[in-house]
Amino acid sequence: MNDLLRQLIRARSTLDAGERAAAEVIANYFKRHGVDCRTDSWDANRANVIAHVKSAGTRPGLLFVCHLDVVGPGEDPWTHPAFEGREADGKIYGRGAVDMKGPTAAAIAAICETVASGVELQGDIVFAATAGEETDSAGIERFAADLSWLGKPAGVIVPEPTDFAVITAHRGLFWLEITTKGRAVHSSVPQRGVNAIQSMRRVLEELERYEVDFEPHPDLGKCSVSVNTIRGGEAMNIVPDRCAIGVDIRTLPGQNCDAIRYDLERLLARLTAEVPHFQAAISVQRSVGAMETDPNCEFVKAFCSVVDVDQTNAVGFTTDAPHLTSLGVPIVIYGPGKPNQCHQVDEHIAVVDLERGRAYFQDVLLRFLT
Repeated sequence: MNDLLRQLIRARSTLDAGERAAAEVIANYFKRHGVDCRTDSWDANRANVIAHVKSAGTRPGLLFVCHLDVVGPGEDPWTHPAFEGREADGKIYGRGAVDMKGPTAAAIAAICETVASGVELQGDIVFAATAGEETDSAGIERFAADLSWLGKPAGVIVPEPTDFAVITAHRGLFWLEITTKGRAVHSSVPQRGVNAIQSMRRVLEELERYEVDFEPHPDLGKCSVSVNTIRGGEAMNIVPDRCAIGVDIRTLPGQNCDAIRYDLERLLARLTAEVPHFQAAISVQRSVGAMETDPNCEFVKAFCSVVDVDQTNAVGFTTDAPHLTSLGVPIVIYGPGKPNQCHQVDEHIAVVDLERGRAYFQDVLLRFLT
């Protein structure tokens, strides 16, 4: 398991590198352990990997869903190289060690050890690791487009790093780009142009006051709106004719993203009417729904009993889980690794946590499938 994680970290799977190398590491590992596995590749370097342990039983199976991609290492120096997978002080370091190649390795090891034990399974195990969870959801959308072959599992397990908390609800995300348009002129005569950055200042002022009209969730709180990127201007001596911001909206279960977009379009229309020469447009960059599973359903209660957890939790971050709600089955997010390590310099996971995660995943397999 530790060696598998080190190999996965070395298989750099940032957006620019793609996920194919990491998918092949997993496929080769499963095949060496006698598990049927295939990769699904597209474009130059994108890939999913799907493993299927078939049983002769008639119980509903279990579906594990992980993601292959990682964020970049950032600009700050690392103590250990980000893509080496070095083990030191009882930890394995590297980008993806926690998010989520470590939990993925624990789930894979649990599946392979269960198969190797020779236990007679009464339901299938399906494992999928997909591309683009951090960026475009391309892999999970491709996987979820046709699940007719899967049947209806007892539940879905998403092994994100939760530090062994059982998560049954999380926010969704709605990413928008708002662009203001102006008229470029030489900066010596700014009065002859329309400054797109100044126009954007009005948008930012409005967004500071904007609140989404939706009832707060008892565990997830209010829908949040955050402006996280801005681009504008070409040179110091040109009045800018374009400025764009990226708006990150974290949504709640049951929330309608179209209603949010309509609200913001009305806001821009009002500014167009009030501010001379104001022009703006809005476009959707990415949308992933929120997720909520009944924490009192039988699957969740049984899962919590196996992993020694008394109560479930909710988190603000988003996963691939919402793409699987069409299955109509419970979904839990659970795995080893501390969430505060995600996307950090010197990202690492404790080896003891990896082993504990593997053991719990194997206990889950035995509880539901034997």
